[in-house]
Amino acid sequence: MGRIEKFEDLEVWRRAREICEYVEELFLTTPLGANFSMRDQMDRSSGSIMDNIAEGFDRDGSKEFHNFLSYSKGSASELASQAYRALDSRLITQQQSEILRSKCTTVKNKIGALMHYLRNSDIKGQKFKKD
Repeated sequence: MGRIEKFEDLEVWRRAREICEYVEELFLTTPLGANFSMRDQMDRSSGSIMDNIAEGFDRDGSKEFHNFLSYSKGSASELASQAYRALDSRLITQQQSEILRSKCTTVKNKIGALMHYLRNSDIKGQKFKKD
């Protein structure tokens, strides 16, 4: 793997973006798109996953990044719960719910691994480098 210079280089951010794309596909192809309350909640939580990864990365400090990754991981759990709610409301199918929850689990695991790395790394972030 090459040097990570921008948040777009992070696999975990790219995976989070894929979740947003899948959620948008569900909005366009299922009754979920017409349930504005559920749609809004799922749109916000899915976007929060990738947005917090990006924001934390550009804070330039590993502790801040770790905090934002924690928020992102929480949003992934929130979205997984919403997948159950959408299924129980018959807005998406069992298979669609499983796919979404699987994507959330994958990204949560990757976020957790990155958080573990940050906790155990000597790298403190760009803002702590001496010129």
